[in-house]
Amino acid sequence: MKKLAKYVAIGLVVAMAAGCSNSAEIAAAKQKAQSDASSANSAATSAETASQQAQAAAQQADAGAAQAADSARRADDAVARLEAAFSSSVTK
Repeated sequence: MKKLAKYVAIGLVVAMAAGCSNSAEIAAAKQKAQSDASSANSAATSAETASQQAQAAAQQADAGAAQAADSARRADDAVARLEAAFSSSVTK
């Protein structure tokens, strides 16, 4: 009987040690998961900020392209007027 009680006690101590190590592993895994989730959230926030900055830059580029097209049209008009003026002055 004493041997049985001794074996049961040893078994309980081993089970408790295993349970404690599993608990520590679970706590460590939980901490790592929380850390990973925090990192993912930070990365998502950074990506959203970069996306907003890219959108603003694209809008500025569109505005610049529209201004450049308008400038080119005005330059073409000016050249056409100069050619017309030169042509009419030469033919007179």
